Amino acid sequence: MRLVFHGHSCIEVQLNNGKVLLVDPWIIGNPQSDINLNFKCDAILVTHGHKHHSGDMVALSQLNNAPIIGMSELVYYAEQNGAPAGHAMDLGGQWQFDFGTIKTTHAQHSSSLIVGGQPIYMGEACGFLIMADNQVVYIAGDTSNYGDMTLFGKAYNIDVAVLPIGDNYTMGPKAAASAAQRVHAKYVIPVHYNTFTDIQQDPEAFAALLPAGVAKILTPGEGFNIPTETN
Repeated sequence: MRLVFHGHSCIEVQLNNGKVLLVDPWIIGNPQSDINLNFKCDAILVTHGHKHHSGDMVALSQLNNAPIIGMSELVYYAEQNGAPAGHAMDLGGQWQFDFGTIKTTHAQHSSSLIVGGQPIYMGEACGFLIMADNQVVYIAGDTSNYGDMTLFGKAYNIDVAVLPIGDNYTMGPKAAASAAQRVHAKYVIPVHYNTFTDIQQDPEAFAALLPAGVAKILTPGEGFNIPTETN
């Protein structure tokens, strides 16, 4: 499995069978994005409704005929606004897809989308455990550091954790380092930082809080091949 960072919190998951998942597809207006709406994917995972995570989910879903996977309210909204049939889930739920298994996890965050100047409720915020190719990737979504992450670390052999470090809206570097320890991730990819003035962070300072080699700091367009020998 290979993970590619596309700016802010947008992560591409390339599976060994050639299928591509795209997580939190904010492209248009994303100053860090290295891709455009011609991006090809087989499924779209969205952690919550905020525009800088869900912004291009409907357009990409339409162009690729790709299902949107996420919380029920978010998927319903997307379908009502032109997206093809998606797959609605709820917190703690798990489903076997043709590309692997996805389990939703709690994320301590809000979830809405501004429509016509008013916030529209988009369900609870969530994270995802993606289990495919005999590997496990934990996409935390926008969240704080919370105790149940310890349970994920005990129940799943997590290869990579994708964690926000920006602070203000999510956990900051110190809390994210603690979360990495909770989930016992072999590798950690920091996201959700330096996109806006109020989430400026030094990823190298975050990396220094973890054992050497654990943090994988990616620039937009850069990928990380998850070593198979870690399982």
